[in-house]
Amino acid sequence: GRAALALLGPAPGAPSCPHGPALLFVKTSQGKEEGRRFYACSACRDRKDCNFFQWEDEKVSETRLAAREDYNRNRQPSFTHRQNMDRYKNFVLLPLSKRRFCQECQQLLLPAEWEKHSDHQLLCDITTAQLKSPSQLLYPLENKKTNAQYLFADRSCQFLLNLLIDLGFRRVLSVGTPRLHEMIQSKASQGEEFSIKSLLLDIDFRYSQFYTEDEFCHYNMFNHHFFGGEAARETCRKFLNEENGERVIMVTDPPFGGLVEALASSFLKLMAMWKETEKEGHDNKEMPMFWIFPYFFESRILDFFPSFSMMDYQVDYDNHALYKHGKTGRRQSPVRIFTNLTPSMIVLPEEEGYRFCTICQRYVSSSNQHCEICNSCTSKDGRRWKHCVLCKRCVKPSWFHCNNCNCCTLQKHSCEKTDVGCFVCGKAGHKRSACPSLS
Repeated sequence: GRAALALLGPAPGAPSCPHGPALLFVKTSQGKEEGRRFYACSACRDRKDCNFFQWEDEKVSETRLAAREDYNRNRQPSFTHRQNMDRYKNFVLLPLSKRRFCQECQQLLLPAEWEKHSDHQLLCDITTAQLKSPSQLLYPLENKKTNAQYLFADRSCQFLLNLLIDLGFRRVLSVGTPRLHEMIQSKASQGEEFSIKSLLLDIDFRYSQFYTEDEFCHYNMFNHHFFGGEAARETCRKFLNEENGERVIMVTDPPFGGLVEALASSFLKLMAMWKETEKEGHDNKEMPMFWIFPYFFESRILDFFPSFSMMDYQVDYDNHALYKHGKTGRRQSPVRIFTNLTPSMIVLPEEEGYRFCTICQRYVSSSNQHCEICNSCTSKDGRRWKHCVLCKRCVKPSWFHCNNCNCCTLQKHSCEKTDVGCFVCGKAGHKRSACPSLS
């Protein structure tokens, strides 16, 4: 039968790889007992990117443990965050003609280092404007499952910032959103009446060359690991709890190939950090959050955050071939905003084709028509959906009802219906994530 990996989550005393503590997995086959448990890298799903692997019940020798520690240490950045800040201070004092950036090493260069990089491709005359826009200076890391630095287009980034301002937020915890952080930092440095602060948490340590330890924390969102240790964790905690935690929001844009279970676990821990403040009334509240992710993960996200709802706004990216605004049909961006804020508060731009549905009390795309039978604006992908009387729900316009399968599906499909049940134990009535066999 089918086999799959199930994430059991972070485990106390888990071994570490260069990306921090590993996660515990188990291989499962439908209807059979679970297989042997093992640890694997939290950030990399491809063994080519990080080949860490250890059985849970495996006894590792002292020699191998020492070799692993050396390996992990040797794969850490060559400079610490503080050293990068000292280098940056020296770099900005240089005249424009002596400001160079190595594109191969992705590093700001001081004159004493030029010779070492003489055969590399260099960018010269680095301006102050370029230093304030590091996401445009650095090469995007486009591994879909680990980094996936698909960077917000200016349209989406400006929309998000304007929305945050209109909603009254004054501090933004930017988890994997370097371009939004960059826009906030840039506006704050221009001396305008701009009172928003941002703290960037990102696995890309290259940003430590441009931001202070109060502006950037090296962070793995798949295992809630702060590479800077307790000092970095305290920086995040203080940021969340300033002004008794009021008017702070987390905005996150994770890699789309990442495990939703692992991400949700980390986000819940960040929310718990925010709750640690002594401000009354936090007990029954969640930290406001925007989780930016494709619409087809909606059910998975709602499993972990039942209070969330999905907005119709299409988020687009500069360096992604498909996720562009203005495309029609199935070529529209599938990326949406999931939030625990009241949907009616999220005002979407009418000039981009969004309208307010008075029945649903939220903004929807112009093609998302209200279904009187479902009593909802049902479209998820930007196209107008149609209601199926037999399925008793709205479906995609390209789907048709199959009498053999007794449900709507694509016209060209294989009528090989199997009994739907839990992937782990095969029984109906619950999903894999809630299977008693995994307890």
